[in-house]
Amino acid sequence: MLHVTLLLILFPFFVGWWHPTEKPSEYEFKDPALPLDVRINDLISRLTLEQKASMMLYNSPAIDNLGIPAYNWWNECLHGVARAGKATVFPQAIGLAATFDDSLIYRVAAVISSEARAKFNVAAAKNNRAQYAGLSFWAPNINIFRDPRWGRGQETYGEDPFLTSRLGVAFVRGLQGEDPKYLKAAACAKHFAVHSGPENIRHKFNALPEERDFRETYLLAFKSLVDAKVEAVMCAYNRLYDLPCCGSPYLLYDILRKEWSFKGHIVSDCWAPDDFFKTHKVVKTEVEAAAMAANAGVNLNCGYTYKVLPDAVKQGLVTENTIDSILRPLLRTRFRLGLFDPDSLNPYSAIDPAIVDCDKHRQLAYEAAAKSIVLLKNNGILPLRGDTLKKIYVTGPTATDVFALVGNYNGWSGNMVTFLEGITQRVDAGTIVDYLQGCRLYAKKDHYYGFWEARMADVTIAFMGLTRMLEGEEGEAIMTRTGGDRPDIALPENQVEFIRQMRDKIKDKPLIVVLTGGSAVAIPEILQLADAVLMAWYPGEEGGTALADVLFGDVNPSGRLPVTFYRSVKDLPPFDDYRMQGRTYRYFIGKPEFEFGFGLSYTTFDYKNANTDRTEVTGNDFINLNVILSNSGKYDGEEVIQVYGKKIDPVFFRPVKTLIGFQRVNIRKGEIKEVVIPLDISKLSYWDVEAQQYAVEPGKYEVQIGASSADIRLRTEINIR
Repeated sequence: MLHVTLLLILFPFFVGWWHPTEKPSEYEFKDPALPLDVRINDLISRLTLEQKASMMLYNSPAIDNLGIPAYNWWNECLHGVARAGKATVFPQAIGLAATFDDSLIYRVAAVISSEARAKFNVAAAKNNRAQYAGLSFWAPNINIFRDPRWGRGQETYGEDPFLTSRLGVAFVRGLQGEDPKYLKAAACAKHFAVHSGPENIRHKFNALPEERDFRETYLLAFKSLVDAKVEAVMCAYNRLYDLPCCGSPYLLYDILRKEWSFKGHIVSDCWAPDDFFKTHKVVKTEVEAAAMAANAGVNLNCGYTYKVLPDAVKQGLVTENTIDSILRPLLRTRFRLGLFDPDSLNPYSAIDPAIVDCDKHRQLAYEAAAKSIVLLKNNGILPLRGDTLKKIYVTGPTATDVFALVGNYNGWSGNMVTFLEGITQRVDAGTIVDYLQGCRLYAKKDHYYGFWEARMADVTIAFMGLTRMLEGEEGEAIMTRTGGDRPDIALPENQVEFIRQMRDKIKDKPLIVVLTGGSAVAIPEILQLADAVLMAWYPGEEGGTALADVLFGDVNPSGRLPVTFYRSVKDLPPFDDYRMQGRTYRYFIGKPEFEFGFGLSYTTFDYKNANTDRTEVTGNDFINLNVILSNSGKYDGEEVIQVYGKKIDPVFFRPVKTLIGFQRVNIRKGEIKEVVIPLDISKLSYWDVEAQQYAVEPGKYEVQIGASSADIRLRTEINIR
């Protein structure tokens, strides 16, 4: 009897010690009714040091004794769920930026996360835990596109911190969802910080921006996304002020955690800690690199360096308490994604996989593409009249190339509409559409053909420009030897020569040039030779349909340039100089080919009576700007009203002007609208180096209202006390 009593007393302790015999329901971390911190602490208490380290790798293995399945953190969704099979393909990020429409970007991101959840639900049901099957997405890229030579600039929202902030915040909110408990998906702001080329030295260069550029340009969008509760931040490959970004306590703790109160997790760019000892040479061994990243606060290692964290603990380079503290935010994300809870509790677990690339989502992709296309030149040839055209000749290396639709970090769809297909679908059965490629995308010596067909046509539409073969991330643009960057921002010379010969052969017949690409292109000669020029970016799966509808006037072009188009690379400072002086519309004092915010329309918009509801304000105020907008042209259209601020007689060095507001307005021909645009006066602040804080310089400011950064239609003044 004594033995039975003793066994009954000790049995609970044996059960608590012998984890493999426990049922999942007996773990506190599995109990959705408990507070999140209690669940996280319980889970950490049950993990060995080796298991903790394994859970901090991007391809976290299963923890079998606790019933935790494997999870791969690496997923991408820059403009649609990427690299994971079927998905709706939206315009590349730079094209989305050209819409100047944060409400659209929110809707796009909400669709992306719905498709992500649908795909995850199906993958998890068949135990597919592979890379690109998870719910943690390393997007958006909110680096400032400071120089058009950067091949990855296509992934960004352009050169302006305010535009980048607005669109980035909208993307994060759409992706992460509105549920108070569960994340629909986890967004990630990257690459923190001061990271925008050159690609071929990204693993070893040391960015040394002036402090005011660092604070007033490079950090602003990251701060905005942290304020919007982005779940993750990815630290960059490069060094900043001599320390690797993924090993910098100043960047990751002093600014991100302490100053900004960031609560999410930090992920290294892939294999970035390896650079600590391989290229940056700031430590000598992998163990030292792991300890440096951990002590700086990196929670998740994209790579394998953290596999040696137990060795770093044994060598006294990092404590297990530190490991526990940096594991907590990472586990919090997994809990908030619902990965430890029954599907019945998660509102996103029942999303029907039939929504993936459904008609409704393709329509949104079409809307985004149509709004992104920028009309750069039009001598009156556009819009085309389908009722009078008998033959259209389509030519050029990007007319049928799906790479010209998708850019990089893309998904794939079974409904990709190339430009040739879009035009062919758009015209009536009595209109002839002919096509020959005409020239190659890039060739030092090319063979040109198809001029006879062009001479026989009523109009020639030539699709030129760039694809991911010529610009992109390190190693991916396989037709370049510059890591994906473009040392020369002009079109490839063989393409220019093709257009020269085309103009010579067809004489005065109409010639329309459509450019693809993800960055500014210098096209001075093309502008002289062509009757109309459009920038289509990488417009996604519905790019061909949207472009055809713009050409024929079913859609009035309304895209605006999110980057300055310079005349030549000679207008730019050295690529590896991270000072902002001489860069972007905010600091460039020359004459660009096309200014930031530029974009033509088929109609005419008139601006009148700009005034603010207050003219005496403080640096913390919010005010409303009122503008009367009218459409005096022949077509319905959408105008992007842009508002810029400029200090009058500044004491401190300030930008030439800076964007502080914008609003897209749909307005019918003959219609007059009063438009109210909210303005945050703090967006006029500068970084006070001595006080180490942002401040708004008192005095008079000019508020400029216009159709671009150069096309200013109205001005008013405010006085900041």
